[in-house]
Amino acid sequence: MLRGVTTVRFHTADLDAAKRWYTELLGIEPYFDRPGYAEYRIGDYEHELGLLDATHAGTLGAHEVAPASGAVIYWHVDDAESALTRLLTLGATLHEPLREFGDGFTGASVLDPFGNVLGIMQNRHYTDILTSRQQP
Repeated sequence: MLRGVTTVRFHTADLDAAKRWYTELLGIEPYFDRPGYAEYRIGDYEHELGLLDATHAGTLGAHEVAPASGAVIYWHVDDAESALTRLLTLGATLHEPLREFGDGFTGASVLDPFGNVLGIMQNRHYTDILTSRQQP
């Protein structure tokens, strides 16, 4: 049934500011950009990160950005400590401090400047799978 993450979508009250912030963070421009929505393809599997102007979320019943709650999606990073430092330098605020979840799994989460929870994790399982798929 569930085969993998396709798109993570964040709502924002200021789409232009969010695009600038995520473009700086990711080092790439959105591959898809239209009024009310922008989307990036990132990482080894080109997972999609979408930014939706909260005023366009009416059909979903959300006209404004809700306070951070619920699930945390962790994006794999090669160095969790460095990634956390960079996020904080760019204006994110700490949501969960850096901690070890288990052997080979270190992560943290922040609130981006637009109120969305962004998790990062140095994840041994991710690198093991990536390595196994690169071998002949």
